[in-house]
Amino acid sequence: MTGSGGHERAHTVVVGGGISGLTTAYFLRQRLGPDAVLRVVEASDAPGGKIRTASIAGHPVDTGPDAFLSRAPELRRVVDALGLADLVVEPQSTGTFIWSRGRLRRLPPGTAFGLPERLWPLLRSGLLGPAAVARAGLDLVLPRTALPDDPSVADVVRPRFGAGVYDRLVVPLLGGVHAGDPALLSATSTVPEIAAMARSGRSLYRTLRRRRRSAPPATGRPSAPLVSLRGGLAALTDRLVEELGPDTVLTGTPARAIERDENGGYTVRTDRGAFAARQVVLATPAYVAAELVADLAPDAAALLREIGYVDVANVTLAFRRDQVPALPAGTGFLVPPVEDELVVGCSWLSQKWPQPADAGDYVLLKVMVGRSGDTRWLAMDDAELVRHVREALRRMLGVTADPVESLVQRWPRAMPQYVVGHAARLAALDTALAAAPGLLVTGAAYRGVGLAGCVAQADATATSLLATQGAPT
Repeated sequence: MTGSGGHERAHTVVVGGGISGLTTAYFLRQRLGPDAVLRVVEASDAPGGKIRTASIAGHPVDTGPDAFLSRAPELRRVVDALGLADLVVEPQSTGTFIWSRGRLRRLPPGTAFGLPERLWPLLRSGLLGPAAVARAGLDLVLPRTALPDDPSVADVVRPRFGAGVYDRLVVPLLGGVHAGDPALLSATSTVPEIAAMARSGRSLYRTLRRRRRSAPPATGRPSAPLVSLRGGLAALTDRLVEELGPDTVLTGTPARAIERDENGGYTVRTDRGAFAARQVVLATPAYVAAELVADLAPDAAALLREIGYVDVANVTLAFRRDQVPALPAGTGFLVPPVEDELVVGCSWLSQKWPQPADAGDYVLLKVMVGRSGDTRWLAMDDAELVRHVREALRRMLGVTADPVESLVQRWPRAMPQYVVGHAARLAALDTALAAAPGLLVTGAAYRGVGLAGCVAQADATATSLLATQGAPT
């Protein structure tokens, strides 16, 4: 459809073809019907954003995220509706290790969000020394901690459990998700469960135990908290593109500017022409959105620029199975920053997910690099980065063999940081965007960094658009 001025006219233009943009368009399509004109413009040559499935040693591996929350209702609804339910797989091994004090140590049972619900298993694990475990037990007798309105994770945890639990449990577990510094991250925005527990009682330890006891009993076999898709998560984004139709998702089409038109809508100018739309969704990183709204809503642009990001990389290696020592039963390990290692963690793909488990002659390992405050690896080329990763695997897993293949995936400015003040910043952003009605932002920078959080926000964004703008006439 062509509008005035020769611009293609659409009901909605979504800028950004990652999981947030694709599912926003998908939810709009479901509610508006097949005749609604939707466009998703993506700057890169392929949709999917950080969902990317590659091949190593002839087997599929996800070089970005490789799992999603199994109980996320919006995401599971999409997976089921797209006919992907039969591809959902659970980890075939369980258990996480922490590299602590010179060796791998299994994360003890009774640990929630990195906080111990039981002290004896924590002591037996060797993760902490006896003095640090005793310090954690002081939570039972210490007076209530006074907290600021928006405490950091460190504000909540350190006064209750001490530096040992904070440094060697909470920091690596949160770092594996957010790549951030919990001394800067908002507890309310990052782990709201911890923030709520801290305000509900004096002792975090007792609150954790009450929370566990009050949980409804499981019926049947408990489901795994994280699941994936056989063959890789790209199956999800591929099906979304297929469902939206060949003319909806336009790759190699970076948005260069967004302008208001005389009808109260918008014109999105791209390298492949201009698109007129009633409404626009920016499903891009916050720093990209900031540049696009700079003229339309300068206050919103300033707030978007305040959202920081961390660079990360994933290094996937394939080794011949007969050249690698047997790995402990589990899915991988995490490394606390206090260990001063370049490696953030390692996922044992060949025993974690069923799809590469039939790798037969190969052991597949995905090593995560990059976190807040550690930029040492950024100056390394891929070969040097692989050398550093291999040296870490030699010390931590005893792997001395040469890999038969390696794959380096760098993700610059990949992980948005929900630092203290994030919720207030989002509230101010919502107010600032009111200057441009019909223009919304969605994605990992705002209210959830994982796939489930992104899809939930996409659902809410589609609902908001239809509530304020309605269906096409």
